[in-house]
Amino acid sequence: MAAFDPNADLRQDLAFRLMRNSPVTLFWRPQVLHDTLTWLEAHGYQVTRVDAARWSSDRDLHRDIAAALDFPDYYGGNLNALNDCLRDVVDQGYGWAPGTTGLALVFTGYDAFAARSPETAQSVLDLMAAHSRSALLFGRRLMCLVQSDDPQIRFEPVGASPVMWNGAEWLDSRRRAD
Repeated sequence: MAAFDPNADLRQDLAFRLMRNSPVTLFWRPQVLHDTLTWLEAHGYQVTRVDAARWSSDRDLHRDIAAALDFPDYYGGNLNALNDCLRDVVDQGYGWAPGTTGLALVFTGYDAFAARSPETAQSVLDLMAAHSRSALLFGRRLMCLVQSDDPQIRFEPVGASPVMWNGAEWLDSRRRAD
């Protein structure tokens, strides 16, 4: 089963356009992210938001992701445990309501955490990409939308795919304060 209908006109499908190049997409302007989330919610996506700007440690990251995705009490609070629990999320054991079109996990203020813990920030995005690919194998759509207050932020490729800016802010000139 395909995650997207190969016979459909996908030019107007924002989710397809977001996931076409990478399951992890960057956003700078809050309004662009808001419009994207509004579209996703209107099209049946579960949108789960996590404020990464508040994370001063890896412990904070694990606490908030565990709460947002309803991880079990035995969650180990480390990257290996995150990987294991994301596998269960893809299976829709918890954290992802069956019957939704897909899951959009949204990290806001991610640049603040990436500045404090760059290796962990990169690893989390890589895990998201890997589990998105796994979800697609089962006809499910998992994407990670990453909001940054730094319009110049860059990440290494995740899941062998680049982390790219959304279409509305792809050009550097579109990420300058007015």
